Amino acid sequence: MFPGHTQLFEGTVMGYSALTELDFIEELRLRRWARENYVEKEQRKTTWHPVVLEEMGAKEREQHMPSPLLTASHA
Repeated sequence: MFPGHTQLFEGTVMGYSALTELDFIEELRLRRWARENYVEKEQRKTTWHPVVLEEMGAKEREQHMPSPLLTASHA
């Protein structure tokens, strides 16, 4: 859970409604929280802050990306 907060991003987040513009630092905190507390899509609540949902989705997509292949060029 995000430090100092009693609810898991339901309804309002730290006094912000989901539609209130976040400052840059707050957005980074939400994104970090989302990555550290990642849950599968089926377990996510639609009432969580959109930034949290977006970042969990981004982490999910990254997990499914193929690793870049390192190849040596032969001249």
